[in-house]
Amino acid sequence: VQLQAFGGGLVQAGNSLRLSCKYSGRTFSSSAVGWFRQPPGKEREFVATITWRDGTYYADSVKGRFIISRDNTKNTVYLQMDSLKPEDTAVYYCAADMTFSPHTVRIGNSYRYWGQGTQVTVSS
Repeated sequence: VQLQAFGGGLVQAGNSLRLSCKYSGRTFSSSAVGWFRQPPGKEREFVATITWRDGTYYADSVKGRFIISRDNTKNTVYLQMDSLKPEDTAVYYCAADMTFSPHTVRIGNSYRYWGQGTQVTVSS
């Protein structure tokens, strides 16, 4: 399994970006895929996850502003980010695993596969 994240960039506060995570492998439709981010100088944190049954989980900090979705025909998960704030500035990573538990969905170590990061910078 390989994951490739892209779509980051520099935007002004209040604007939107859409990140994409391309999943290479035959198990996409049976995998939970999530997004994590690492702000500068801080620890990695959970952002959102979508399960193979389209169940979604969000961090409180992004709930109502970000939407995670998946397209099984394209083996791709999207993160639509609206109303961006300077505190959303981070390197964003996508991650995947073929096991899922609502108790560990927000824990990075629960995901076996990781993509490279894509930088999102939000200016004030």
